[in-house]
Parts: sequence; C-alpha cells; structure tokens
Amino acid sequence: MARRGGEVVLIDGTLIPTQRRTGTANRPNYSGKHHRHGLHVLALTDERGRLIWMSAARPGRTHDITAARRDHILGHLRAAGLGALADIGFIGLEDDPDDPVVVTGFKATRAHKLNPAEKQANRVLAAGRVPAERGFAHLKHWRILTKLRTDPARATHQFRVLLVLTNIEATTDN
Repeated sequence: MARRGGEVVLIDGTLIPTQRRTGTANRPNYSGKHHRHGLHVLALTDERGRLIWMSAARPGRTHDITAARRDHILGHLRAAGLGALADIGFIGLEDDPDDPVVVTGFKATRAHKLNPAEKQANRVLAAGRVPAERGFAHLKHWRILTKLRTDPARATHQFRVLLVLTNIEATTDN
C-alpha cells in the first residue's frame, strides 16, 4: 500500500459467525456482544474498501483493541508510514499522543456528553470509514462462511484464501 502512494488505511474488526461446536473448547468462541458463536478477524482496507490484510482468526470473545495489540498494528503502521482510521473500539490503542497513527472518534459517557464539534468529528470519521464496512460485507458474502464450523487455526487459512479471491474478484470487476 505504501509503495502505491496510499497514506491512510481503515482498520476494523468483525465477528464471522460460525456454527456452534460442542464442548468446552468452543466457549471462547462465544461473543457476548453479538450473542452468538463466531471468530474475530481484524482487517485493514484501503480508502476504496479493498481488503489489504487480515489477522489470524481469534475466538469470538476477542476485542478489537486486544487483537490489534497482539498483532502489533501500531508498529507495522509506523514502519510503513501509514495512518489508520478506526472506530471507538480502538480508543486507548494509541501509545504516542504526540504522533498518533490511529485516529478514533469521541466516546460519550454519563459524565461527559459530546459537544457539537465532537459529534461532527464522529460523523466525518464514520463517513470516512464506510469503505471498511463495505470490504467486510464483500468478504462475508462468500457462501462458504455460512457453514463454517472449524477451529481458529484452520479458519485463518480459509479467511486468507478468501482475501486473495476477493482481491482477484475486485480487480477483474474494474
């Protein structure tokens, strides 16, 4: 991406729903947020929504920021000279406030209501992140994912194959 002149990527995580497998070994695959079993995948997309990179599949209970830390996303982005737009699930990931790499929105709490400028910044960021959601939607349309019933290690290989196929399909459509 950096060689092609891109400066910003979009980062997001998603839950790929899976069929529930029996046994206690499948309990980590349950996502309390989505109330279903699945595998968590972190991905980088370019500004047009094309998937660039996917992380290894992790249990569904994994949070976006945890996956980003385990994959050392900040170091890789800095080394490539890239910045990233992310949702509020990545608040707290940034380790250098003077030289931010990941830009997130503002989060409202009971004690801190968002002012109009923060709300506008969140709207602009959300509009910029739309292609990342489209990239995930394009990945999730593969029918093979509807019956996925495997462990994260094997699913990682399947996701990466689908990443390649999705990119081939995107380049042949244009």
